[in-house]
Amino acid sequence: MNNIRVTKEFKFEAAHALLGYDGPCKNVHGHSYELAVTVIGKPNTDLQSSKLGMVIDFGDLKRIVKSHIIDKFDHAFLVNSQQPNKEIIRIGEPFTNIIFLPYQPTSENFLIDFSHRIRQLLPSGVRLHSMKLRETSSSYTEWFASDNE
Repeated sequence: MNNIRVTKEFKFEAAHALLGYDGPCKNVHGHSYELAVTVIGKPNTDLQSSKLGMVIDFGDLKRIVKSHIIDKFDHAFLVNSQQPNKEIIRIGEPFTNIIFLPYQPTSENFLIDFSHRIRQLLPSGVRLHSMKLRETSSSYTEWFASDNE
């Protein structure tokens, strides 16, 4: 049986600032992120299963990504936990959803984080294949399982 890739796309809005960065992204700014999550596996061949012919139900993949990534990061202010507290108080006053991350809030690091969150939640026989996170219309990062084995 052949392996098939299944992709689901998501969108979320978030603000961040890059601690210690030497360019304009050191300032608070936001993005309309677009995340594509691709899993790989063999289609279900169980004739009694309601998931016959599916690698994963799109709805199941949506629930995993939405509940563990989108619902948490959407409309949040994403901050490196090493940011001095007085700076967070100053720049964070208008924000009610601040997430302190144990890493610099870059697209690259988001994909590493997201890969850990998603991989442990996939059903047996389904593996995370790749992700693509678009930060702007002309800039994106990608994560591939084959690059991380």
